[in-house]
Amino acid sequence: MGRFRRLAALGASLLWAGAAPAQDAGGVARLDPDASAVRDIWGGARIDLALSEGVPWRVFTLTEPPRLLLEFRELDWGEGDPQSIVSGAKVRALRPAVQRPGWSRLVAELGGPMRISFADLRIDGSGAAKLSVRLGDTDAETFAALSGTARNPLWDMPEPAGIRAMPERDGVLRVMLDPGHGGVDPGAQHGGATEAELMMTFARDLKDVLLRSGGFDVEMTRSGDGFMSLEGRVAAAHRAGAEVFVSLHADALEDGVARGATVYSLADSEAGAASAALVERHERADLLAGLDLSGADDRVAGVLMDLARLDTQPRSRALAEAIVAGIAGSGGSLHKRPLRQAGFSVLKAADIPSVLVELGFLSTDAELRNMRDAEWRARMARGIRDGLRAWQVSDAAAAELRRK
Repeated sequence: MGRFRRLAALGASLLWAGAAPAQDAGGVARLDPDASAVRDIWGGARIDLALSEGVPWRVFTLTEPPRLLLEFRELDWGEGDPQSIVSGAKVRALRPAVQRPGWSRLVAELGGPMRISFADLRIDGSGAAKLSVRLGDTDAETFAALSGTARNPLWDMPEPAGIRAMPERDGVLRVMLDPGHGGVDPGAQHGGATEAELMMTFARDLKDVLLRSGGFDVEMTRSGDGFMSLEGRVAAAHRAGAEVFVSLHADALEDGVARGATVYSLADSEAGAASAALVERHERADLLAGLDLSGADDRVAGVLMDLARLDTQPRSRALAEAIVAGIAGSGGSLHKRPLRQAGFSVLKAADIPSVLVELGFLSTDAELRNMRDAEWRARMARGIRDGLRAWQVSDAAAAELRRK
């Protein structure tokens, strides 16, 4: 995944959900008022907010009275008063509010009708973010036509999947493939290629290899170039009754050259925080297969999820090791440090062994040529297949030992 991401859009509403590197969009960002400002510019106004990290956000306008709303998941305003960063007359006041648990809102009172002419969130190499919104003067009729917020599938949380029964072991491994990025989030870009399209191509190749090999039931989180939230991807795996979750990405470097695939599992230090965040944000029926947690409080639900992770995390690490071994056995290219751990959101399902596979570095010309080469993709796909098969056998044996 790229070390630098940027998305911009014009109009009444916008969503950002990308980051660098593989930014977890479920954290809590903090506002730095000293580096933030709201000021008049020629023909309008500008809002610049300095954030400690990137989070999903959107911006839109409402009428009666004219105002601009910025919504985040999740932003901590701290003890300072956002009004202190306002200078000028085009934006009269800023009021922070909690929209609902886990979601924040900033209301900007406008001095008159204005339209959003530019909205952009940029993230630097350290993970800090700068959100900029430019407003242009307009007439009341245009302002009214552009104002309002409709239900937005890019922003809304995934629907709860309902209570799911654990799949029976029948020798068929149910795999959810997750081609990273898509839609408004193209991911890393280099040489005219985007991470989203490259991973969609590879996911289709890998799905074909798995299905032709037999013994696999395969679904994908997306089938085209559409956006899907990080949580929506995990929810799709739950709905499908997936037994493993494999997220596919391609890394990128701003400087230098790097080569080879890397396989990530969830870092131990992230497990407790992952449980707490999911309990806070999700419908309770959508957290653990076969268990309805809707009547459980946060502490009980979190304990049950942590117990599930005691079983799932070692299995995820074993899955990562098996895929690395499979890629090596097929003659695929591996990074000098192929096994890693991180806190990526797509790895946080408590009850599904999950890995994130960085196939290589598309910012390296030779690696990009590899990803565009059908024979190279076939070799990597066979390696991942062999890793999944080896893991399935060892995991089944370990399950028998656990039952005894």
